[in-house]
Amino acid sequence: MSYFLNYTHYPVYSIMVLFLAAFLIVLFGKFKTVRRIIYIFGVTASLAFLICLFKPVMIYGEKIVYWLGNRALSSDGAYAIGIALEVDALSLFFALLISVAVFVSAIYSIKYMRFDDNVPQYDTLFLMLAGGVLGLVLTGDLFNMFIMVEILTFAAVALTAFRNKVYGALEAAFKYLVVGCIGSTCILTGIIILYSQAHTLNLAQLSAIIPGNFNTATKVAFAFLFVGFSTKAFIVPFHPLAADAHGAAPASISVLISGVLTKSGLYAIVRLTFFVFQCMDRYAFNILLVVIGCVSMFVCVTMALAQHDFKRLLAFHSISQIGYVLTAIGLCTLMDFSAGLYHAMNHTLFKGLLFLAAGAVQQQTGTTNLDELGGLSKKMPHTTVLFMIGALSISGIPPFNGFASKWMIYEASYETAVATGHFGYMLVTVVCIITSVLTLASFIKVSQSVFFGRLPEKYNNVTEAPFGMRLAMGIFAVLCIVTGVFPELVTKYITGPAALAAFDAQGYIDAAMTEGYALENMLQAFVTPEATLVEVGCWAPVSWLLLMCIGLLAVTIVALAGRYDNRKAVPAVEATDAKHDLFFGGEASEFSQVGGSDLFWGFKHNWKHYFSFMHDLHSGVVNDYALWAGVALALAMLFALLAL
Repeated sequence: MSYFLNYTHYPVYSIMVLFLAAFLIVLFGKFKTVRRIIYIFGVTASLAFLICLFKPVMIYGEKIVYWLGNRALSSDGAYAIGIALEVDALSLFFALLISVAVFVSAIYSIKYMRFDDNVPQYDTLFLMLAGGVLGLVLTGDLFNMFIMVEILTFAAVALTAFRNKVYGALEAAFKYLVVGCIGSTCILTGIIILYSQAHTLNLAQLSAIIPGNFNTATKVAFAFLFVGFSTKAFIVPFHPLAADAHGAAPASISVLISGVLTKSGLYAIVRLTFFVFQCMDRYAFNILLVVIGCVSMFVCVTMALAQHDFKRLLAFHSISQIGYVLTAIGLCTLMDFSAGLYHAMNHTLFKGLLFLAAGAVQQQTGTTNLDELGGLSKKMPHTTVLFMIGALSISGIPPFNGFASKWMIYEASYETAVATGHFGYMLVTVVCIITSVLTLASFIKVSQSVFFGRLPEKYNNVTEAPFGMRLAMGIFAVLCIVTGVFPELVTKYITGPAALAAFDAQGYIDAAMTEGYALENMLQAFVTPEATLVEVGCWAPVSWLLLMCIGLLAVTIVALAGRYDNRKAVPAVEATDAKHDLFFGGEASEFSQVGGSDLFWGFKHNWKHYFSFMHDLHSGVVNDYALWAGVALALAMLFALLAL
């Protein structure tokens, strides 16, 4: 018995229990009580197994290697002959994020899905998706990563189309299927090329063989793998896919797409660049991740401002926040990487909370159209408070967690600019701050459109969301506060160890192979930066000065926006007046005919050429999505051939 309870078995247990629960629900799904017990037991047990690994991995720095089927290395230890699960602080960090999001979403979905048909099928697909993502971040085998990508992709496609009577659900699922298959094909092609060169698929062994042995084939493999995993993270140019999927999928699945699937893509990109190819000591690759991150940040936050649908707006913000993470990782110092992981964690928490709040609004009112909502704080006060915690968190307002991680990214990017003397890194800081301001503006718009203002008569009978849904939102809300109030503990015990593990390719290799294998086989080693992790000073006076400025700006915007509420009884404006012809001189009888979802119409009007271009670019046609994937692959190949 002690053998089976050994914590080194817990990684495989955490994955197996999810797939086993999915199988059992297929068998006993018609029994509602039994199904719920299996469902909750599966996600709870998976999370519990991973929590038990926190002390040995995060505190003591142990790397756990579990060989499936007891097939490990050849007799001389020269190569791997089996499939391994390898857990270091980096993979455990992502695994814990995934498990927490899955656990909370599962609690939420019990009440949220109660009116849907085919709930047993939903539960099965939910657990398959969770198991696939968890398997991806815990495996130590590249082909096994591909298998998990296939499982999670098809589960996500099915769940996107689950409410097939919702407008656009089948179309969104089809787009997801097309682009997802393109991404999976790219990953498989990259794996085949690497195997032809290295004759192994073990990540640790590849990390010892590939760096320094770059040829045309391995460079092309990098391009295929990078683009393939980028489709899973939904970074530009794959961001419209996330908006389509989030808009159609149930809110509990939006949490997983936003907080879980995107992290699996990010994790794979980190393993690819920091371990398998170890190319992050090259300036060109730093710039690659930073540029993609900054573009994702700015493009998606401006796209969010243009949305009139609650969930689509949140979807674009999700990719914008992923841009912060990718940018911080690309800066490639310990402090930057820790800041990026901190924000990845925060993103899972506050974006999960926001999507659950949107789901509660949708279930109680039947819509997510911002122009049809308003005044719900009178009917759904608990949901309003919980939503505001998430909104303040994502907007970077202290003492919530978004402020701490964003402040770390501002500080780290500025210090990188000073240390390197490259002015471009200063622009990174500017882009991050501008994106944060636009994020705040966007959530002022959402708050006004959904929860404040006048309550439409048709929502007079709306009631608060069920307790189970509010409980799930409450868990995320508490975590948003705790991780914001104690940033030094988060850095010391969670993101710090994970960041250090990302720069320890040698330790990762030796743990899976044999001691000294890395030094014997590596022609090139990625040197760990000398920078050390320091406390970020979130409570310094300058932080509160910034807070005061942001607060004054927010109050001013709300005060002005309140004057332009089109639901107020006001004199009619002649039909011949176009919106862009209205100007204001302070007269009480003149006002903008702007709805709650369009509070920042003036900003969009001034940027009309940009938004017109973005509107034409985002056609929503699946052929264009496929074309973007092809262009991204071609550019990635060109970049890899020149930079590797």
